Amino acid sequence: MRILPYLVLLFLAPNILGQGNSLDSSWVLDNYTKMEKMIPMRDGVKLFTSIYIPKDASEKHPILIKRTPYSAKPYGAAYFDFWSNYLRNYLRDGYIMVIQDVRGKFMSEGQFKDVRPFNPDKKGTETDEASDSYDTIDWLIKNIPGNNGNAGVFGVSYPGFYSTMAALSGHPALKAVSPQAPVTDWFIGDDFHHNGAFFFMDGWSFYSGSFGQRRPKPSAEETTGFDAHSNDNYDFYLKTGALKNFLKLAGDSIAFWKELYDHPNYDDWWKARNPRNFVTDVKPAILVVGGLYDAEDLFGAWNLYKAIESKSKNTSNRIVMGPWSHEYWATSDWTKRADGSRLGHISFSSKTSEWYQNNIEVPFFNYYLKGKGDLKDFAEATIFFSGENQWRKFDRWPPAEKTDKPIFLHSNGTLSWNAPQDKNSFSAYTSDPASPVPYAENVHWERTREYMLDDQRFASRRPDVLVFETGPLDADLRLAGTVTAKLNAAISTTDADFVVKLIDVFPNDYPLKSAADTNYPMGGYQMLVRGEIMRGRYRNSYEKPQAFMPGKIEVVQYDLPDVAHVFQKGHRIMIQIQSSWFPLADRNPQQFIDIYHCDDKDFIRSDIRIYHDAAHPSQIILPVAK
Repeated sequence: MRILPYLVLLFLAPNILGQGNSLDSSWVLDNYTKMEKMIPMRDGVKLFTSIYIPKDASEKHPILIKRTPYSAKPYGAAYFDFWSNYLRNYLRDGYIMVIQDVRGKFMSEGQFKDVRPFNPDKKGTETDEASDSYDTIDWLIKNIPGNNGNAGVFGVSYPGFYSTMAALSGHPALKAVSPQAPVTDWFIGDDFHHNGAFFFMDGWSFYSGSFGQRRPKPSAEETTGFDAHSNDNYDFYLKTGALKNFLKLAGDSIAFWKELYDHPNYDDWWKARNPRNFVTDVKPAILVVGGLYDAEDLFGAWNLYKAIESKSKNTSNRIVMGPWSHEYWATSDWTKRADGSRLGHISFSSKTSEWYQNNIEVPFFNYYLKGKGDLKDFAEATIFFSGENQWRKFDRWPPAEKTDKPIFLHSNGTLSWNAPQDKNSFSAYTSDPASPVPYAENVHWERTREYMLDDQRFASRRPDVLVFETGPLDADLRLAGTVTAKLNAAISTTDADFVVKLIDVFPNDYPLKSAADTNYPMGGYQMLVRGEIMRGRYRNSYEKPQAFMPGKIEVVQYDLPDVAHVFQKGHRIMIQIQSSWFPLADRNPQQFIDIYHCDDKDFIRSDIRIYHDAAHPSQIILPVAK
């Protein structure tokens, strides 16, 4: 759950903000003052808070807050954060901008707890992130001069989690909240687990870095972490071996890493850390934002919106999903083409981030916090469809006209809307933990953002990856909603993982030059539309895992995160199936044992059969929309 800095930190250097923006650093210094306060919580703990206040006293100003574990720097009242990129719109509109170090991080007092559980029954001085949000808002409303009595909260990734917690605070001044790429469930789909499979590359890089190290006292400095001394993640994670070896590397310095190992199944400890369980009677207006190619919290965005729709029916609840990787709709990192116009080799034909900022987020807060503008053009769901590269608006998500339609696997490696009629038909491969299927083709260290839509030709050539595809489509096919994999599988061992990838295969005569202005060959490109893994032991229950009986055919069914994509006429639909996705996900020893504490010798091969006959029709259920 790594996050790039949300803000550009410029220290009293005039006229060095983005070209063409009149709100340069001199303007900010002339029009804003900065205040630093240690705001007291109900239990006496004080949280460090930077407050940027407009000097203009001709009108009252709304308050917009971000609570973060990633630092409220720069520290010192003389050092300004000049608010980069589109966030300067809020300065132009006279917002009081607030950044707070959450409890136990950087300059704030107290003890930090990861995804600190919400306590709906807290009494007296008992606290959680909702109460810390309440106490912060209350102090600001009562103590910051010139505010208009309205507050909003926003944030991306972990700050998206804190935004959700703020929405549960119940403070009457909190009128609007935007959880963006919100952390919701670290076992089912966000960041560190997907359907029970441990996404240990992200987990290890995050916690062994500066974030996971102990902080003995409040400090403005980041701690230093583990250095793998490697540029090849596949090699490093494979040679380090079983998960218990990573626990040894972590030692006693990373508390949450050990807690992960102590809770291998979906128990009450995990459920208490899922804010979607508590989003009932949400009072402020909600704008959930996420990226269709967010490798970290795609699940959280889709499913927080759905949970609020289900559990808080009177809440004004909206969702925006664009063609973005993690937080690239809000980043200040211009050097990586973060305007939302492309990702990897795929072009989206317009500056989608800028469109979202100007047409959705800023008007949302202006309406609810300033009473400015209207929402007549706002849809409940504003979704970008890759493939056709168009924004679409809906009054609900998934769309009402969506139909779930199975496409079936067949014996000759084809996909068909017709069910198979064969008897005892299957495709087989051997999953070898000593040579797991890589998640991406190139040698690199940090997990790539682009893998979410990378070319999958490297995988389709491996003998341990099954490939099924249609012929060229004779018409466009629009998918809008959840993809469900329903496999009939038999394995030779007692456990295995299953990875299903939905792929858009470009025509062979597609222009050779890629949309990203490189010389990458796009003819025959196998664009990953959506991929997801399922740890087989959880096929029937995340709470009570079950071993496979070797040779017995069993149904492995699970959901892939929602898609919004158009397969264009002449393209092909491809499904790939494999049993490793390394080192994105940890290796399954393919035995029904404690994966977190097993030994290197416990990893064995498994022979996998995926059946596609009349009695066992494996299928991928696609959300087909008009």
